[in-house]
Parts: sequence; structure tokens; C-alpha cells
Amino acid sequence: MRLTVLGTSASCAGPGQACAGHFLQAAGARVLFDCGNGVLSNLAQLEDPTALDAVFLTHNHPDHYADLYCLQALVRYAPAGPAGPIPLYVPGDLFGRAQCLLSERGAREFREAFVPVQLVDGQSVSIGELTVTPFEVPHTAPTYALRAECAGTSLCYTSDTAPGERALRAARGVDLLLAEATLPEQYSGAAPHMTASEAGALGREAGARAMALVHIWPTNDRELMARLASEAFGSAVLVAEEFDEYDITPVNGRDDS
Repeated sequence: MRLTVLGTSASCAGPGQACAGHFLQAAGARVLFDCGNGVLSNLAQLEDPTALDAVFLTHNHPDHYADLYCLQALVRYAPAGPAGPIPLYVPGDLFGRAQCLLSERGAREFREAFVPVQLVDGQSVSIGELTVTPFEVPHTAPTYALRAECAGTSLCYTSDTAPGERALRAARGVDLLLAEATLPEQYSGAAPHMTASEAGALGREAGARAMALVHIWPTNDRELMARLASEAFGSAVLVAEEFDEYDITPVNGRDDS
């Protein structure tokens, strides 16, 4: 599997950044985990967005799906004619709620651009040889961490979550953990998010082989976050940047760099 980070910012994008979005390639499958503001532009530098095999949205906060409207326009108004539709895996009533901003015509075209599929806690989805399993985590209800597995490799994207057992069950034993780390340390517990040290502790308890921090408030001190997360994890933790790539291969031939 290859994971390319398309957006690292929480809520609002910092200079040169985008909000939540991750492009996963595995055994020919091309999948997007979240589609926040700025993500589609970054994806287009790597892949034709209309060629996506699926989009997974983790929860109903705009920094995780705002560019879905841009993707709708790209799919419906492609110069060669409408593309898609693209399978869209969504939590709760997000598919219906997302249409509330649109005109009647826009809502109709939104429904034509995507095929909605409801995410269910613990119920795996197959995209070719790739398996994605959503695990409900504590944030806004419902929010899902996503665990991806293919050819003996695994990764977990926590989405937004407080630390605890529900995030842990999604992350156990993964080769790569993409952990949100929204909060500065002094705000631990102030919101259902993690600090860098809490994310590192989650990775250690889960037994993750490697980890990187994502969903970071734009003004956070990223060097400090890397140090605190590494201390809690027990080995080096990267603070992800846009277009970082992580190649995940089986243990006897891995290169998580």
C-alpha cells in the first residue's frame, strides 16, 4: 500500500496546506480518505480525481468533506461528459445533509455524481483486494476511524477522536498509524481530540510499527509535537506534511518512509 497525505491541517488550512485528506493506493485500488478543503487540488497533482474507486468520509465536519462539492462539479461537468458515479462511503445522514447547501438541480447532480453507501461500525468494505473497516470513535456522532488492510499490510487513520479504547481497537498492530493531534498539550481533554503525547501513547499501546501525526492546528509547534509524540511512542514519530508518502510493505521487506 502507498499512502499520500494530501492535507494535514485541522479546521482551517495553514499557508500552503489543506485540511483532512489522504490518498491510498493498494493493489490497483485508488481510494480517498476524507475530502477537506484544498484536498482535491492536491489530489489532482497525483491522480485524475474522476478515476477514484471510492471516497470515504469519516464524519460530518466540513474540514473533512468540503471539497466533495468540487469533486461533484468535476465529475458532472467533465469535458468528455459526466464521469462516475463514484462510490461514497458516508457516516450517518451526511449524504442528505450535504445536499442542503445546494439548489434542487445541484442536489440532483450531487446524487448523480456519487453512489452513497452507509458506513457501519465494524462492517468491512472491499475495494478490489483492499479491505476498509470503519470503527466508531468518540468525536461528533457518528465518527469513524478507518482501518485499511491489503496483502498482509495495514494502516489506521484515526480521523478525529479522543484517546481511549475505541480508537485503540482500530489501531491495534497496524504497520502505519495516522493519528490526529489537534490539541496543544495544555488543552488536553478540552475537546474530543488528542494532543501529540496522547497520540504517541495511543500508538505505543496499539503496538503500531510506525506512526505520523495529522489534523494539526495550523499554529501548533510541529517540532515540539514530534518530540513529545516520539517520547510517548518510544521511537521517532513524524509530523506529516502535504505530499508525504508512506510505502507500507510486508514486515520482511518493509520501507515505511
